[in-house]
Order: sequence, then C-alpha cells, then structure tokens
Amino acid sequence: MKTFPLVLSAPSGAGKTTIARRLRERRGDVDFSVSATTRLPRPGERDGVDYHFVPEDEFRRMIAAGALIEWAQVHGAFYGTPRSYVDDAARNGRFLLLDIDVQGARLIRNAVPEAVHVFILPPSGRALVQRLVGRGSEDDARVQRRLRNALDEIGTASEFDHVVVNDELDAAVRDVNAVLEGRVHALRPHPPLEGIVGEIRFEIERHLDASVADGRATGQL
Repeated sequence: MKTFPLVLSAPSGAGKTTIARRLRERRGDVDFSVSATTRLPRPGERDGVDYHFVPEDEFRRMIAAGALIEWAQVHGAFYGTPRSYVDDAARNGRFLLLDIDVQGARLIRNAVPEAVHVFILPPSGRALVQRLVGRGSEDDARVQRRLRNALDEIGTASEFDHVVVNDELDAAVRDVNAVLEGRVHALRPHPPLEGIVGEIRFEIERHLDASVADGRATGQL
C-alpha cells in the first residue's frame, strides 16, 4: 500500500486530535507528527507526546534554521510541524498523521503535494461550544476567541479532499481510516456541505451574540 501524509484539520473542539490518537492506536503503520508550540500545556498533556512545548525564542530559532515545514500563529500562540517527521515517514514507508490548523494545512498543500487533507466538522455549532466550554482549561475570553476563529476555519472545509463529521467518535475514526486505505467510497455521506457549514456557523454566531449581550447586562463589557 502506498503511504502518504494525512493532514487532519478542524476548529478547536471538533475532535481531530482524539481521532488521530485512535488511528495511531489501531494501526501499526502510522506515525504521529508532534507539533511544536509556544502555548502552555493543558492538564494531562505531555511534552514530546502531545506537543513539543517550547519558548517563543526557541520556536523562532527553529523557523530560522528551516526546521519547520510549516508554521503559523493561531489563538495567540505559534504552532509548527518539524520537517524531520515528514522526511522520516517518507523514508520508512509509513503514513504520517499531521494534526494542524487550516493555515498550516494550506502550507502543507504547497510543500507536500502528495498529502491528503481531511477536515473534521463537529455535528453542530452547539456541540462545538459545549466541548470547548466543557474542557474547563481556558477562561471565557479564550473560548470566545477560539469560537470566533472557528467561524473562519469552518468556512474552509470545501478546500479539503474529504470532510468527516465527528458526530460519533468511532464512526469518524472509521471514516478517516477508510481514507488511509483508499476506500473513500466507504465514507459516510453527510448533508450538503454548504448547508451543514451554514448551520454550524449560525449556532456559533448566536452563542457569541448571546455572550456579548450577557457581558453588557453584567457590566463586563
């Protein structure tokens, strides 16, 4: 089977990292690209496993040295993909999973044309809000910023080779696994992309508008 890099992108809270981990657990021919980031670890995250957590000056040195195949500033922090992961996977004939944002995906599309790109959508805007709030790892302002960014990120879904709706985790993992195996006919159908994206965006915007109204009512704005 011909291997290739598989890019997974999604708004925060859609579940792309969990899907990537499940795929790695079930397949012996998949490596996971551990991104470098300047953000602080969340509870339970481990350096070198979830991310390479580095200070900003070290991240900038990696950029200058050409050690990152792509990088971007997202949600106030820097994220990037070490070039070594892509090179090692290609040399060893293994699939490489890249869990990156849409900015990084665009750069990978140009730098690694053989990569296959999958966008993970939440089942609804309401579900995305609940997942982000439920994390409990960030204050309300950061959650609101992630939701505002999600409005733009979700609008890029049509740029990707495939779209998977993460309405049920095991089914979403099977969908992405089917892409790895070249069985794209096995992907579950979803409603027309324009419609589902519009509904998700509407629900996110409604939540953000309500948050602004609540802030005004309590004198926080």
